[in-house]
Amino acid sequence: MSRQRSKRFELPPGQENVDKLEKVVKDGNYYGAQQMYKSISARYVTAERYAEALDILHSGACLQLAHGQVTCGAELALLFVEILGKGKIPYDDETLDRLRKIYEGFPRVPLPQHLWDVDDMQQLSENLGCAKIRVEGCSSFLKAAIKWSAEFGTSSNGAPELHILLAEYIFSESPEVDMNRVTYHFVRGNDPIKFATNLVSFLGRCYPGEDDLAIARAVLRYLSLGNLKDANILVDEIKKQTQASEVEFPKTDLMQFINFLLQTMERDAFPLFNMLRANFKSCIEREPAFNELLDDIAEKFYGVQRRNPMGMFGDIFKMMGAE
Repeated sequence: MSRQRSKRFELPPGQENVDKLEKVVKDGNYYGAQQMYKSISARYVTAERYAEALDILHSGACLQLAHGQVTCGAELALLFVEILGKGKIPYDDETLDRLRKIYEGFPRVPLPQHLWDVDDMQQLSENLGCAKIRVEGCSSFLKAAIKWSAEFGTSSNGAPELHILLAEYIFSESPEVDMNRVTYHFVRGNDPIKFATNLVSFLGRCYPGEDDLAIARAVLRYLSLGNLKDANILVDEIKKQTQASEVEFPKTDLMQFINFLLQTMERDAFPLFNMLRANFKSCIEREPAFNELLDDIAEKFYGVQRRNPMGMFGDIFKMMGAE
C-alpha cells in the first residue's frame, strides 16, 4: 500500500508530460512519441490518477491526428475511451466535447463520386487504402465511445450524439457507402433532419433501385425502435429537400407502402397493418430484413408477440450494419 501511495507522489503533474510529449510530436518523432504516450499514461492509470492519464491521451490523439498520423491518433483515441471506462467517468457534456474534438481531428478527404471516372488508378488505389484506414480508425474509436456511454450514460443504446458522429463519418468518408451501417447509427441518434440531408445526398448518387430501399429502411428502423415522431420528420424533410433540389423523390410501390404505414401507425389499427403487409408483400420482400423489422414494429406498437421463423438468422439480417 505504501509503495502504491508513493508512486502517486513520484509522478509529476500530468501537464508536464503533456507539454514534453507535444514537443516530441512537433519535432516529427511520431513513433517515439506514440510509445511514450502509451507508457507514461499507463503509469498514471496504475496510480489511479485517471484525469491526468486522460489529459495525456487526449492531447496525444489530437496532436497525432493533426499531424496526419491517423493510425497513431486512432490508437490513442481508443486508449482514451478505455480509461474513461476504467476510471468510471460518467458521460457528460464536457467529456462529449473532448470526444468530439478527437473526432474532428480525423481527416476528411473528398473522394470522386464515381470511382470509374478517375484516370490515375494507382493514385486512386492509394486514396482508397487511406480512406479505409481513416474510416476503420474513426469507427473503432466511436463504437468504443458509444459502448462506454451506454454503460456510464443515460441511454442504453449509447449517446445519440455519438451515433450521429459515427453515421456522418461513415457516410462522408467511406469509398463505398454502406447505408445499412449509416442508418443503424442515425436512427439511434437525435437528428432526423441531418439524416434526411444525408439520405437526399445518397439519392442523388445511388444505383437505380437503391433509393426507395434506403428511405424504407430508415423509416422501418425508426419505427422498430418505437420512434414514430422522427420517422415522420425524416420523410417530410426528405420530400421538402428533394422538392428544392434536382433529386427526385422515388415513386414506387415501396414508397406507397411506407406512406400508408406511417398513417396507420398514428392509430390503433392492427388489422389494417396486417392488410398492408399482405397487399405490399412483393415490395417488402425486396429486402430480407424488412419483414423482421415489421415484426418488431407490430410488437412495439400493438403488443403482438414477435414471430421469427428464421430464428437467429432473422436477427442477423435485422442487425446488419450494426458493426
